[in-house]
Amino acid sequence: MNTVPELKTERLTLRPLVDSDREAIRFLRSNEEVNQYIKRQRTNTDEDVTNFITRINNQTKKGEILFWCITKRDTTLTIGTICLWKFSKDFKTAEVGYDLHPKSHGQGIMSEALYCVLNYGFKTLHLDTIEAYTHKDNIPSKKLLKNNNFSYHKNKKDEGNLDNSIFSIHKDNFKK
Repeated sequence: MNTVPELKTERLTLRPLVDSDREAIRFLRSNEEVNQYIKRQRTNTDEDVTNFITRINNQTKKGEILFWCITKRDTTLTIGTICLWKFSKDFKTAEVGYDLHPKSHGQGIMSEALYCVLNYGFKTLHLDTIEAYTHKDNIPSKKLLKNNNFSYHKNKKDEGNLDNSIFSIHKDNFKK
């Protein structure tokens, strides 16, 4: 798993990160609306963007992450990203992460991308469980997860960010 496959849905292409995604990455990782619930370092400068792309490419080569840029099928413009990362040592569990340009909110894009990545994770990678960590006040993200059969773990805590709620989906609960 040291390459990222291109995945397609009815409306979307999920493709590997390329250098021409620089401005989209800068926006997604620095925009206040996109990042209001995400605890991460902002990617504001050219150097930040270069470091981010280099880090993702290195983690991909090591098999530590699968990172996709989300585009509509008729364009190459990145409107969001989605990844599988934090794989368990036995490669049975991973975490999903995602972000989306505000102009693309409310169109079902992330739900379509998430379903595609879950399908890939369960059917191709043979994962047993996929987790998602989202801010307790991020209602759209929590709704997305619930609509895709993720279960909320009320008593499980994210020690790195106590404001996060933890969700997961087991392969048996995935709607094929």
